[in-house]
Amino acid sequence: MLPAAAAAGGPALLLSALLWSLAAAGNPELPTAVNITWSSINFKTILQWQPKPSGYLYTVEIHGQTSDTRKKCILTAETECDVTDLLRNVRETYTAHILSVASSGMDNFEEPPFAVSEKFTPYSQTVIGKPEIQNYTQKGSKLNVVFQDPLTPYTFPNGSFQSIRDIFQNDLEYKIYYWKDQSSGKKDAITKSHKFEERVDSSKNYCFYIQGIIPSRREKRNGQESMVLCTSIGRNILDEYGAEFFIIIAVIVIAIITSAVVLSVILCKRKKAKAAREKEPLNGV
Repeated sequence: MLPAAAAAGGPALLLSALLWSLAAAGNPELPTAVNITWSSINFKTILQWQPKPSGYLYTVEIHGQTSDTRKKCILTAETECDVTDLLRNVRETYTAHILSVASSGMDNFEEPPFAVSEKFTPYSQTVIGKPEIQNYTQKGSKLNVVFQDPLTPYTFPNGSFQSIRDIFQNDLEYKIYYWKDQSSGKKDAITKSHKFEERVDSSKNYCFYIQGIIPSRREKRNGQESMVLCTSIGRNILDEYGAEFFIIIAVIVIAIITSAVVLSVILCKRKKAKAAREKEPLNGV
């Protein structure tokens, strides 16, 4: 009975061995992804690659140095994948495997070909986004600016979003650049809080912008710049147009007045001369 059972199982074992052999060989005909890039702002991270698939699909695998491999965007025809939720351990270093999978579904036993991304560590590589300026005033010689940290996609247990300060803590600083309106000379200052209070010329308006900074980084130390805003303390007309404009206006006004006076004198003299001529015949009668 044993020889017969072995003989019956022979074809099945042969087929299984053949399938595993094919799996080991892979599918060299499917193209693999190229130009794989990580795009990350405030820890929201998008993986992008090329080319657009034709006759096959992609699956993304995220490999961490100390974490388990996880899949995202399984059998997708897109060339980007939001992997933010797989990178919650922001100090971990990750690589992405972009698998090229046959769309026919006939290659389930094969190990698909794949391309490997460069390493990515969110804590040291995500870009710091624009801070939101909440309020700014210029009172006397003080420029006061209050702003808010950018938020991340990650949440606390109560559902509120974590800010970049919640993650970077003391590694995060902010720098303000400010200058007199219509001037190119800039000053700057740094804070670890959410506000700036800078001494300025009380008679001038000032413009400014803010950006986050991670001094401990070797790359991508400076974050995105906020929008430029300017104070308004009631610019007088001299500040608006400049002294040269008023000199020109004054010259024009003086010229007009002088012309009017000269013209009045000439007309007056002519009138007197005419009156004198009209009286001469009467005097001779």
